[in-house]
Amino acid sequence: MEIVPGRMIYLGYGRYWRSDEIVGLVPIEEGRGPGRRTEVYVATREDPVVASRSEQTILNAMAGVDEMSRSAEAVASVRELADELAELPAVLRRMLKREGSFDADAWVARLAALRRRPDETPRAQEDLFSDD
Repeated sequence: MEIVPGRMIYLGYGRYWRSDEIVGLVPIEEGRGPGRRTEVYVATREDPVVASRSEQTILNAMAGVDEMSRSAEAVASVRELADELAELPAVLRRMLKREGSFDADAWVARLAALRRRPDETPRAQEDLFSDD
């Protein structure tokens, strides 16, 4: 697993540490309680920092496999899908709608709505699958 340098890693209870300064993670087994899940060893301290998150959650955040990176990947995927659907030839769009009840134009509009900023005026949602 490759660590993304310079990321701020949330350790719980408002504490963050840079990913490239974390050198060790040890799960707390004895004396574990609320807010005591992992000892985080960092290069700039002698004593470990006690984190309220599990070692796997911290490691995932260090490698960029956390919710923020997954959200960014989802946004990029939606953008690519919308662009690809918009590029479909008109004849293929008609065939998909007629033969498969898949309205590519409606999906392009829906995906475009997802890409808009929240402060923009939303458009009415259209039927994405038709019964024709």
